[in-house]
Amino acid sequence: MAENGEQRGEKCVRIEKELPIAFGNFTNQENWDFFYAARGAGNFSEWYADWPQLRTLLRNHLSFPPSAPPPEELSILVPACGNSRLSEHLYDDGFRNITNVDFSREVISAMMKRNLRERPGMRWRVMDMTDMQFASGTVDAIIDKGGLDALMEPNIDPRLGTIYLSEAKRLLKAGGKYICLTAAQSHVLGLLFRKFRFGWKVNLYAVAQEPSSGTTKQRAFMFIAEKYILTVVSQISFMDECSVESHGNQVRELFEALERENTVRAEYSNGTDTWHSLNDLNQGVQGNIGVLEPGRAVNLFLGETGVSRFFYSGLLLDGRPLPIPFSHQYGVLFVYSMQTFHGLLTSSPRSWALAICHKAARLLIVVLDANHNVLANDIESDIFRFIKQLAPGDNIEEDKIVITYADEGYKQKKNLYKVTSTLTGPIAIDDVIYFDPPGDIPTPGKSKDSIFRRLRFGRTEAFARSEALLSTQVENKKVPAASRTLKKGKPRMFESQPSDSQASSGDTKVDHKYLSSGLYKGLLSGLLLFSVHSKRTIPAGRLVKTVIIGLGAGLLPMSLRNYVPTLKIECVELDLVVLNVAKEYFSFEEDDSLKVHITDAMKFVKERAGINSSKIDVLIIDVDSSDSSSGLISPEAEFVEEPFLLAAKDSLSDKGLFILKLATGYPGVRAAVHSKLQMVFSSNLFSMPVDEGYSELIFALKKESPVIGEEELTQACEALRRSLEHNSGDWIKQTLVVSKNIAPLRKS
Repeated sequence: MAENGEQRGEKCVRIEKELPIAFGNFTNQENWDFFYAARGAGNFSEWYADWPQLRTLLRNHLSFPPSAPPPEELSILVPACGNSRLSEHLYDDGFRNITNVDFSREVISAMMKRNLRERPGMRWRVMDMTDMQFASGTVDAIIDKGGLDALMEPNIDPRLGTIYLSEAKRLLKAGGKYICLTAAQSHVLGLLFRKFRFGWKVNLYAVAQEPSSGTTKQRAFMFIAEKYILTVVSQISFMDECSVESHGNQVRELFEALERENTVRAEYSNGTDTWHSLNDLNQGVQGNIGVLEPGRAVNLFLGETGVSRFFYSGLLLDGRPLPIPFSHQYGVLFVYSMQTFHGLLTSSPRSWALAICHKAARLLIVVLDANHNVLANDIESDIFRFIKQLAPGDNIEEDKIVITYADEGYKQKKNLYKVTSTLTGPIAIDDVIYFDPPGDIPTPGKSKDSIFRRLRFGRTEAFARSEALLSTQVENKKVPAASRTLKKGKPRMFESQPSDSQASSGDTKVDHKYLSSGLYKGLLSGLLLFSVHSKRTIPAGRLVKTVIIGLGAGLLPMSLRNYVPTLKIECVELDLVVLNVAKEYFSFEEDDSLKVHITDAMKFVKERAGINSSKIDVLIIDVDSSDSSSGLISPEAEFVEEPFLLAAKDSLSDKGLFILKLATGYPGVRAAVHSKLQMVFSSNLFSMPVDEGYSELIFALKKESPVIGEEELTQACEALRRSLEHNSGDWIKQTLVVSKNIAPLRKS
């Protein structure tokens, strides 16, 4: 056992007392290098609490089932380790498989020297905690002592904490634990709550104070999230040894935030389907799983703590008799899209049609998201033991299990460009040719070998993308811009149109004549419909101030600029890399009527809310979720929280229109979002189903009276028809048809 540091004369620096005020930005590497270099290897620093206050809690939560590795083999990661002795204490307590990371080369060098002889098995890496170079699903526990709090300084980029937590979640194995020591400030706690909803068991503890610290010191808390089944949302348990009376506002605010979060979780859990484990099925809760039962459909999850790297959500279908014999007894289909998978769950005809297509007596559909970011062979190896237990009959031969991966029906794909952004993560550009081209391709140059250009975000857990049609026969004039935004899986078309700028080498350009169905068409229809209904008049030289949150490939703003020339469009995008990709590969162009702001969306909207002359006429939220545990495919959870919705309403002009794309596979989540929208926007809320009803567009008017009912909507549709009757083009007809699908949002 190594000596205690203080017994050897080492000095413990209390960070909260010793850091100079001028230290400033906690995310600046040079600041930390200076701090650690000035103190040398002999000193150590502790945030919030020391080993005696943490030991019992940590040991209890580092106890895993018997199937898991023993303590000395548990893989433990300590991000932003600094010069704390936490990992040294863990090592001396029997946990020997510890990796420490920090972006300060000074502190990693000092810690290696300090521990080389006494703790030779300890590993140290110079690494940014927001971009950790380890394989997915390889860590049993992550112990974060103040790292997240440092990232969440109010005056720095708010995305850093989100990116770091996505990394932490990616690295954890099935049943792995994220253990965070935090001061539980409201913005930090809010992020933790949002990022660990679906698929996590969460506990919160008040850390015991040092005996000499008295009762006035700020309390530290331990947030523990255990990786569980994605389809489950559970309440947060709080183990408390402190009282509101003795700790004032800090604890009171925590109690209030916890109560609000558990209310949200209760709402989200309403209406969720029943999911079964493999153990449930083996015990007969759905009949004899070893025997085919035609027409049986079971939602299930696979994976086991200490056994598999990942958990998996699945749908098991026992096929109904076909006119021709089944091609095989048992098939497994891997789907790379949470949206596609939820679409199958909510549409029985679609799931059974897929089963018929695969001609399997039993089909197991397994969904993969960005957390399963490993090779296909690694996935099959990880899950195969569970797949085999679901085979119908006894002792089915392994080579008789037919495993396939859902592609997108393309016969050719070319990778054009890849880049990794600090904020957005991996970004890829592909050109593909489909076997069955989606949508209505315009007739000059119509071809079965039409090329589509796709934008993919690797860190977005739903694999959100934008996609545009390419052409070599684009007329040399500016016309509407064509696009579609979709998830990985069977393509769904969204409307847009043409631009004349070149998108790649040679003569190939983005073809904005391409008209498609779905989201963008619905958005355009609603925008025109409510503009007509409000009888909005535009003074000479006055354009409709329109703000789009989220740029992607820039296809939506290009489309709107061309279809509706009376719009003055501003896009809000946090990542400059995304803007550069949109310009270089998707013909995105800024001009007097279309500008991009590289800034945080919440900050931008709040600023507009406070300036009367800058009020927004149309505010559109087009941001897909980067985190499936929020229960949302679109938008990001923060855009349907009350603070943002209130700021959005305040930012609108008197006749302002708010448009939101909402996609989720959970009825409770949808109902909760509807409820929040109704609280903020009250009466004039409307909905339009898109993507076969899986997603919807929400339209909200700031003006609460007069209330627009179904009769008024019908009159508005007729007025829209009259206003467009002298225009030509298929998009006019499509817009008129789709506008009739808008209806008042029913009370939850």
